[in-house]
Amino acid sequence: MLEFFSASTRIVDSRNAITECMESALGADKSCDLVILSATIGHDYQALIDQVRVLSPGARVVGASCCGIVGREGVSESMKDVAIMAVRGTSLAVAHVDGIHGRNAYAKAADLARQLKAAQPGINMLFLLAPGIDIANDQCIAGIESVLGPDVTIFGATSSDNMRGVVNYQMVDGQVFEHAAWAVGFADPTLTVDTQATHGFLAVGEPLRVTRAEGTRLIELNGKPAWSEYTARLGLDIGTATCGDSIPVGALAELLSDRLAAEYGNTHILRVVTRRDADGAMHYPTEISVGTQLWLTVRDEARIFSDMDRMMRQMVARSGGRKPVAVFHADCLARGRFLFNRVMKEELVSRMQFPLSTDGVPPPWLGMYGFGEFARLGGANTYHNYTTALYAIFRK
Repeated sequence: MLEFFSASTRIVDSRNAITECMESALGADKSCDLVILSATIGHDYQALIDQVRVLSPGARVVGASCCGIVGREGVSESMKDVAIMAVRGTSLAVAHVDGIHGRNAYAKAADLARQLKAAQPGINMLFLLAPGIDIANDQCIAGIESVLGPDVTIFGATSSDNMRGVVNYQMVDGQVFEHAAWAVGFADPTLTVDTQATHGFLAVGEPLRVTRAEGTRLIELNGKPAWSEYTARLGLDIGTATCGDSIPVGALAELLSDRLAAEYGNTHILRVVTRRDADGAMHYPTEISVGTQLWLTVRDEARIFSDMDRMMRQMVARSGGRKPVAVFHADCLARGRFLFNRVMKEELVSRMQFPLSTDGVPPPWLGMYGFGEFARLGGANTYHNYTTALYAIFRK
């Protein structure tokens, strides 16, 4: 059976940070089979993974850059945060592909899934980490499902930088990548995972209409270059605005069906823009069709909290009184320090951790602030933006 252990810290030196996390999570015996790590953009990622391999030579190592972390110890969004989830047990597989982009995401993700299936035929859930920039996340899901089927639950995130939308990193064993995707497939038959996401933003005003698009490239909105029309609606200067300027205020919303809206607790699912081209095209995080209507949104802070409470009540009800053996957690960076001050941010994390805790102590917990989240919606694997997404793993 798989066992999970976690820790997080804020230490400037990358090797010392990993050493503290490994000691805190695993104690004197640092041997394990897998270490999953999240670290903010100020760390030396090669040093992080090298130190894990020194402390636990037989362990596989995967990781990602992020804009902040959440662990059992709480939430932090400094430039020098690191968190890990260590796993003991062999009922898992690790795979990765490099050079994944919006144009080849389906084929690359299918390759990723084939690697996992060859190593562990009994996979029933997988943790996916994809790049946060120039990626078709819906096609990642479709590619994985083409090999493993739709019943395998996909959860995870996309990596991020410090909200600049310039470059973000993925780590696999001894290498650091800029456009790789990795996945951990879990094949422990005693485990199940429950996933859910919520955002609490509200669509407002008249929608923008997609009038030209190619794959994930959103070329025109309302017959005008997409970036100029988007920034004009946001009140940003087209000449100086960056994607990082638009992320906190520029969530785009797609209308959901009544059935999905009832489950989601919101009439819209959100999308983030993390790259733009010189010709004014914007890179959407999923494939986008001509004719799609996109609303701008406003953050409803009271609703963010109330929707979080609603989600936690639903997850607790589905647990049947069980407590999770581990929780993975992906959060939008715009819901972190770019949205809340420290007190509100810590309260939000407390509201998600307390219902899953035992005697006030959270289970092993690995959370990161990234560019996007994977969680089920309407019984289907789905990509989300601007959400808190929780993945609670239970023992049957």
